[in-house]
Amino acid sequence: MNKKRLIAALSAVAVIATLFAGCTGSSDSGDKKQDSNKKASDIKVGMATDQGGLGDKSFNDSAYEGLQEIQKEYGIKPTVLQSKQQENYEPNLKNLGKDCDITFAVGAMMKDSAEKVAKDMPDKNFALIDEVSDLPNIKSLTFKEQEGSFLMGVIAGSMTKTNKVGFIGGMDIPTIQRFEAGYAAGVKAVNPAAAEGLINDTTVKYAGNFTDSNKGYELAKALYNDGCDVIFHAAGAVGLGMFKAAKETGNWAIGVDQDQAESVPEYKDVILSSMIKKVDVATYDATKEVIEGTFKAGKGNEMVLGLKEGGVDMALTTKNNTPEDVIKLAEKYKQAIIDGKIKVPDTPEEVKEFKAPQI
Repeated sequence: MNKKRLIAALSAVAVIATLFAGCTGSSDSGDKKQDSNKKASDIKVGMATDQGGLGDKSFNDSAYEGLQEIQKEYGIKPTVLQSKQQENYEPNLKNLGKDCDITFAVGAMMKDSAEKVAKDMPDKNFALIDEVSDLPNIKSLTFKEQEGSFLMGVIAGSMTKTNKVGFIGGMDIPTIQRFEAGYAAGVKAVNPAAAEGLINDTTVKYAGNFTDSNKGYELAKALYNDGCDVIFHAAGAVGLGMFKAAKETGNWAIGVDQDQAESVPEYKDVILSSMIKKVDVATYDATKEVIEGTFKAGKGNEMVLGLKEGGVDMALTTKNNTPEDVIKLAEKYKQAIIDGKIKVPDTPEEVKEFKAPQI
């Protein structure tokens, strides 16, 4: 074999070795680097909604907004499959996972389905929102909902005239309990009397779903008629019914996930604030990691976003209906949480023993 042929043969072996390496699964560290030769515009992104679906003016819409931003910047059009019922979770994730470089499972209720599909597709990237998985190809995207909800409690506790405030949740699961706990702790910090109904559960209601706005209306109407003059929801589309009841009864409401004074402007006059949960930031950042070849999943690579990380906050429109002194008080508590002076409880049980320092 002459010198030229030898060099060509060695080059071919090197190319084959490189291609083989690119087809292997992830390393134990969970590092799922994108092929450096793949253009950003060639990357495929998928998202499976939970039952709330697009148009919930809340959680799912926020997740989708992050992918829309990716589309604007990189020309990557996301594929979205909507799950009308829980039975759709697994097939939707499976269909997306076949072709997508990253597939988002939107919501804690999708954990079991996401893990089952991810185990069957170990060479594919998945991201699970609102739950934690240790699988090496699932990146967990979670939030400190209790921290942002604490600020909503400070506002509610300061604004109530009846010393009675309410909470409406979607499903009674740990994620939503973090909203409830943080809210109750915030109310307790500024108005202990108003927190009693939240702590003993008399002004806490769960709809059992995230889709039934009529149920939200019924629950909210009952709470308002029972004396509550402020209600905070963490219930997806169920909350739309709460806003309707607030408007009819002339009471206050607090939104969630998005700035709902903007996403449901017909109710802006009764919305004191919204607890912004930046799911869009999580979906955007995780997708960008895939694009840049820095995506890491599995244990130790979770994304956890609280006040300090800018993952939760008060809505900018809070100033429209909430007095300046109340906003300043909430801002003081926000800084205390960021500085580590206040550890916000993340379960309703912990709220009973919670004592906030004077601000």
